[in-house]
Amino acid sequence: MPILEQKKLYNLIDDLEKFGPIQKGWRNYSRLGKNKYHCHLTYKWVACWEYIEEISSETGKSFTTIRIIEVYYAGSRENAPY
Repeated sequence: MPILEQKKLYNLIDDLEKFGPIQKGWRNYSRLGKNKYHCHLTYKWVACWEYIEEISSETGKSFTTIRIIEVYYAGSRENAPY
């Protein structure tokens, strides 16, 4: 994957960590199925991810939520698993 697309992938992963699996601001974002999503990094390059689970716990006065999101494909559009 070219450097420009790698940088965009890192930015997408950052957005997934900060904002969760729904990324409507990314080019050609769409839902692929139950808890599966994809977007185009550029015309030829895509990323696919799955929202696996959310774990919430309360410890004392604080509440913690952990999202598990797996990017299961980042590569050429031609080989994308959808």
